[in-house]
Amino acid sequence: MRGHVRKRGTKWAAVVYLGYDEHGKKRYKWHGGFNTKKEAQNFLAQTITELEKGEYVEPAKETVGSYLERWLEIKRESLRHGTYRKYEWLIRRHILPNLGKIELAKLRPQHLERFYTELRDRLSKRSILHAHLLLHAALDRAVKQGLVSRNVADTVEAPRADAYRATIWTPAEVARFLAESRDMEPGYWIAWVLAVYTGMRQAEILGLKWSDIDWTLGYLRVDRTLKYVRGEPVFQDPKTERSRRSIALSSDTMEALRWHRQQQDRVRLQMGDAYDDQDMVLATAYGRPLSQNTLAHVWQRLLAKIDVPRIRFHDLRHTHASLLLQQGVQAKVVSERLGHSTITTTLDTYTHVVPVLQKEAAERLDELFRDTKISKRFADESEDKN
Repeated sequence: MRGHVRKRGTKWAAVVYLGYDEHGKKRYKWHGGFNTKKEAQNFLAQTITELEKGEYVEPAKETVGSYLERWLEIKRESLRHGTYRKYEWLIRRHILPNLGKIELAKLRPQHLERFYTELRDRLSKRSILHAHLLLHAALDRAVKQGLVSRNVADTVEAPRADAYRATIWTPAEVARFLAESRDMEPGYWIAWVLAVYTGMRQAEILGLKWSDIDWTLGYLRVDRTLKYVRGEPVFQDPKTERSRRSIALSSDTMEALRWHRQQQDRVRLQMGDAYDDQDMVLATAYGRPLSQNTLAHVWQRLLAKIDVPRIRFHDLRHTHASLLLQQGVQAKVVSERLGHSTITTTLDTYTHVVPVLQKEAAERLDELFRDTKISKRFADESEDKN
């Protein structure tokens, strides 16, 4: 017999027999904290199987909190700054207060389930899912390092995040906003034009340089993103390799870029030596890269003045994609413009457009066969019934 279960107070424990130590004394390992006898028995059976296969890892005394702190520090260099800040916030604000004091080896599925339930009152479903994915990744590394024998997150159903349904503008609303915002905020106007006409992400627009634009062929190249970190601009690679892409520009977009450059040239002349030209398409009055916070403030200010539905800046990207799909542009082309990793991402994101496209496709088939014999036959049969 490799072990047994035993009740300790109101909880149950699995006692695993590990053989003899170097002094010939029998060694046992207690795993406590189970709510029911059945849970303890299941754990004991799994542990015995691991022992027989040589896969059992004797638990360490490290806590979930100390392990996650170490894991976060190790991940710092490989994560994008925004992702690292998100992980840091989830770990220190939510995970550590709830799970931090539990020994890593004693972390159980019911701990995670209870944690996710408690988070429902404080976080969105998407943030809870991110917490689960973070824990799963961290525990995977703990398994590979031999700190625990299994990833308990594997046994917990991942919380489901509700899909975000973007609010998009109609062509008339886009036209109204672009027409009125140009005179109100001329220095920022090109940001809205690029978002609507190219589908670029905000960080990609902020990172765009004049040297990225091919004026002859009418293309721009997405080669970097920009975010401010502790008050300083930080350029990074695009979100994924597919995000590093070329986007064809319409004639109107090219004209808008020329107009914006003229406005920027006037500012440069006015500022003289104080202007630090860093080749940025969107720049401050001193030529420095523009921050996302500044752009967000201007965006909200314009929404309060112009008669259009209030949407997020990112919804201009959704507007771009939705309008293209409604115009019959192939999903693959839209996917390439957006820089999605696969066409499946595009189709999953814009499922609300698909029913409209399906209906249009069916109507086009009717048009195709309208003057054929089969169409006339249906018409004749319908008249006979009437």
